[in-house]
Amino acid sequence: MRTLGAFFRDALDNVTAGSLRYHLWMGFLTFLMLLGTYAYLVQLREGLIVTGMYDYVSWGLYISNFTFLVGIAAAALMLVLPTYVFRDTDFVRAVLFGEGMAVAALVMCLAFVIVDMGGPARLWHMLPVVGIFNWPRSMLTWDVLVLNGYLFINLTIPFYILYNHYQGRTPNPKVYLPGVLISLVWAISVHLVTAFLYAGLPARPFWNSALLGPRFLASAFTAGPALMIIILTVIRRTTPYTITDGTIHKLGLVVTGAAQVNLVMLFSEMFKEFYWPTAHSRSAIYLFFGLDGHSALVPWMWASLIMVTAATVVLTVPALRQRKPVLLTASALLFVGIWIEKGMGLIVPGFVPEPWGRIFAEYSPTWVEWTVTLGIWALGAWVFTVLTKVAVGVEVRYQQLRGVQAADQEAPLGEASGSRGRQSRLPLLP
Repeated sequence: MRTLGAFFRDALDNVTAGSLRYHLWMGFLTFLMLLGTYAYLVQLREGLIVTGMYDYVSWGLYISNFTFLVGIAAAALMLVLPTYVFRDTDFVRAVLFGEGMAVAALVMCLAFVIVDMGGPARLWHMLPVVGIFNWPRSMLTWDVLVLNGYLFINLTIPFYILYNHYQGRTPNPKVYLPGVLISLVWAISVHLVTAFLYAGLPARPFWNSALLGPRFLASAFTAGPALMIIILTVIRRTTPYTITDGTIHKLGLVVTGAAQVNLVMLFSEMFKEFYWPTAHSRSAIYLFFGLDGHSALVPWMWASLIMVTAATVVLTVPALRQRKPVLLTASALLFVGIWIEKGMGLIVPGFVPEPWGRIFAEYSPTWVEWTVTLGIWALGAWVFTVLTKVAVGVEVRYQQLRGVQAADQEAPLGEASGSRGRQSRLPLLP
């Protein structure tokens, strides 16, 4: 039986070996992370004054990305639920990558929180009991707890499965299923708690909506699977790991349904704001049409609305959704559109105008914020690439040991199906 130490040694060998294209990709991500580190050092030296944030806009690009990525992490539920609970054979092949995406997104979430706080030395304040939060009333403390708990779940369950596959064994469902069932509830709570964090601030009427929580979930279940469609397509084309057409098409159906619900909720919010505007509608007016000569966010929001609406309409037509180029393009539009909607289109209008309806200044991210943000996204892509390369190596080797030939012949997660027989450019674990 192979030991845990052997697993990590082989995983390290697998991660550090690969094709020229793989090394160029990892080198590019490392370069972006170094750029982000440099910008962050500038921020540490000069303080948050080098960002576009100020007294009236205390959350900006960092928390915008944090909010969006919490949804990406929660979206792993859309792969976990059909795989572990309903035993859907099409999703079996993709679930480990969905959980890897959740891990990468959570790592980025925590990184964005750290850079937004001004420095890592302040991180201890976020710890319950130890820190200065008003525990347990503080929603921010609950957010920290659910994020770290969800990260732990998404690390341990895939590790247990991969380690058993590495040893040539079928994982015991009695071991991992309890954690899976907990993760289903946890995934929903991760995004709901984040939504409640905003909706629970009475001085910010733009966020005071009962639809905020459901809209968070709908947009998350749109953007997350949309990103997974793109990722699985890349994995399918560059590795020997089998991703069936059925997996891609079912994810497309998930994205379509969630995008339709998200669009209905968005238009419902717009109707409430604009049919009979009140003083509390000034943030929405500023966001969509500009206010008192200020219109920095108008192009962002209309671009988001056009992208999300067009992609949703296209995906609603089954004949178009079945075409891979159309599906990939629509998925990319949804991902970018919701990134804008849940980022700049949600956080900044909560502060501009300020609670008395006046606009002192608009918020615009500085080069420091953009560079740090780019570096953190590169970190997430780096983490996901490492996790994916290890998972592909283990799973392909496991398929060879099992002698499985077709993707649709096995239903249990522990008996995943065979590869396409292509020669891998990625080194397999021995």
